[in-house]
Amino acid sequence: MLHLSGITKSYGTRRVLDDVAFDVAPGRLTGFVGGNGAGKTTTMRIILGVLARDAGEVTLDGAPVTAADRRRFGYMPEERGLYPKMKVLEHIVYLARLHGFSKADATTRGTALLEELGLGERLDDNVETLSLGNQQRAQIAAALVHDPQVLILDEPFSGLDPIAVDVVAGVLQARAAQGTSVLFSSHQLDVVERLCDDLVIIAGGTVRAAGTRDGLREEHATRRYELVSATDAGWLREEPGVEVLEFDGGFALFDADTDETAQRVLQRAVAAGDVTSFSPRRPTLAQIFTEVIR
Repeated sequence: MLHLSGITKSYGTRRVLDDVAFDVAPGRLTGFVGGNGAGKTTTMRIILGVLARDAGEVTLDGAPVTAADRRRFGYMPEERGLYPKMKVLEHIVYLARLHGFSKADATTRGTALLEELGLGERLDDNVETLSLGNQQRAQIAAALVHDPQVLILDEPFSGLDPIAVDVVAGVLQARAAQGTSVLFSSHQLDVVERLCDDLVIIAGGTVRAAGTRDGLREEHATRRYELVSATDAGWLREEPGVEVLEFDGGFALFDADTDETAQRVLQRAVAAGDVTSFSPRRPTLAQIFTEVIR
């Protein structure tokens, strides 16, 4: 378990992180979201030891993170850092050898990883000839080639088309399934919502919400319901305690002032005709994000 507690960082009189605390659990994907300048990259760099913190602690399995621990970390920065003149496989093999692998093992690992990321046909191409999306995949391979215990990715889906997003998401899910702790930031909230197990929302250097994806959706849920029935639901507009938000014949999206009101609506809908579905509408990540950063 990677644990952050009380992390504070200032530049002069400007405090960029204020008492930041959250966990990145093994075998889980933790999405780290916030606007530009919210503190995501600074937090990641402190975890990696690239930046010094002013206060707080970063621990791994209950002990302070050491330089030896960080050698088992994988990191992909938002800015691409590959050598443009090197061939793709040659580059990944070089990085694996820096982690202590033999040339044969490094080549085997690098080849398998690049093929998994959809770059199997580009192994002998120079990095600079790759599209930006393929350079992003190669950058992810660089972070993964030594099978890190903790994986930290800053905007891994930037520049990827939908197919590439699915490929990279599958690779990250596979690594998490093997027990890796994965922390990734992204501005693509739909991807984060689909992929993450846990979520941390940061704004102005302060964590505004943290927890499991489903737990946060439940915590921020309102009494909003979706009704689909075989009969016209126009009667909802006259129902006490109900605000109809969307309506189309037998479909209605509405807010109820109490749980009892929602149950009364369901009972009336059943009495009026066949009810296809009646379910609470949980908030999206985008809605939760907007709510907590206000």
